[in-house]
Amino acid sequence: MNRRKGLALLGCGLALFTALFAAQRPFRVYPSLEPYDDVALPKDWREKTEWVFARLMYPQHPHARFGRSYYGGPSDWLEGGTSWTQDYPRADRHFAQALRRLSRVQARSVEQPVNLDDGDDAFNYPWINAGEMGDWYLTDRQVKALREYLLRGGFLMLDDFWGTEEWNRFMESMSRVFPDRQIVEIENDDPIFHVVYDLDERFQIAGQWAIARGTTYRNDGATPYWRGIYDDHGRVMVAMSFNSDIGDSWEWADDPNYPEKYSSLGIRIGVNYVIYSMTH
Repeated sequence: MNRRKGLALLGCGLALFTALFAAQRPFRVYPSLEPYDDVALPKDWREKTEWVFARLMYPQHPHARFGRSYYGGPSDWLEGGTSWTQDYPRADRHFAQALRRLSRVQARSVEQPVNLDDGDDAFNYPWINAGEMGDWYLTDRQVKALREYLLRGGFLMLDDFWGTEEWNRFMESMSRVFPDRQIVEIENDDPIFHVVYDLDERFQIAGQWAIARGTTYRNDGATPYWRGIYDDHGRVMVAMSFNSDIGDSWEWADDPNYPEKYSSLGIRIGVNYVIYSMTH
């Protein structure tokens, strides 16, 4: 390859990278459903990195368990403060910090809220997390966008929904995303449980709220499940921690009153899911 051609290809590559980066939505912070809105920005929050904790924004189910109205604030999901902001942004930033320490992934110190209605923005993020799944209610347009995102290689980690009632509300949207694919139990020998850490010994991860009540679960959600949806090549597209609260295990990882065993397992599950999403 001659020097002129090489420079031309390099210029094209830089132009493409710049165009892709420019297409990303800017970082923004929304009010949290949690009783804190004062999480300080890390000093390096502007750093450009290879991986970002993407958190899915979603509309509320009409029978949603949580809403900002409990705290006297807005209830419009586009303004934050509704169920999608549960654990946000503390859990997101704690997990990003842990991923930096426990892997070679260059993780941004701050999260990125992702709205499926924002054109192709979701495709900038190979891994998206969402919690309080008994509260989501996707529009037809969002259902179509999420299906395309997953079939084109995206990965969705779903967490913190408990018992039959919340599962049924969750399925009102999930069954529309993939009416043609079954939700199955992920077997212990699946690579997703062994890509970094061997996670054969999994157990229910209690939320901080549950521990404060002297239990580990709510509703009829006493048994933890690790469920998934696979693509045609055997890749997990959607990983669900049903009847566990991994988000709290990240959010309260620095709290001496929150049991270390839950954060230890929750962080390792998250690390495995991130690495899996980037290698499968």
